[in-house]
Amino acid sequence: MSNLPSQRIADLGLILPPPPPPAGLYKPVLVIDGFLYVSGQGPMKTDGTYITGKVGDTMSLGEAKLAAEQVGLTMLSTITTHFGEIDRIKRLVKTLGMVNSTPEFDQHPLVINGFSELMADIFGMENGVGVRSAVGMTLPGQVAVEIEAMFQLHETP
Repeated sequence: MSNLPSQRIADLGLILPPPPPPAGLYKPVLVIDGFLYVSGQGPMKTDGTYITGKVGDTMSLGEAKLAAEQVGLTMLSTITTHFGEIDRIKRLVKTLGMVNSTPEFDQHPLVINGFSELMADIFGMENGVGVRSAVGMTLPGQVAVEIEAMFQLHETP
């Protein structure tokens, strides 16, 4: 398997959904001092709709973990559309994972593993795993999971 993230995406047979339109006044991505910041992304499906549900009520842990993985695909689509070449990313630095859940549900890190495992598959264990927070809350539009992330870019000559 190739070391290039774009080739890993192809090797894994991953299909990126369309990038979501901004749902407010913000930039989908922003580059500052060699870092790529990605605004919160929801789990957009290839048909342009979101995976919705509340973990602990209408959605299981397994379904929520798959939704978190779908957020990863959505984020890659947003990066490709608004930033460009995915291979310019050196590593994942930080992840903030937000899970739409009941107050009783307390397995938020296991949900966000869906995103983290995908990033490790694409960028490798060393560069695809960064620092992370996983919290529960009520999310807009009842999307199942929302994730924002920060990536370090390769230095350009």
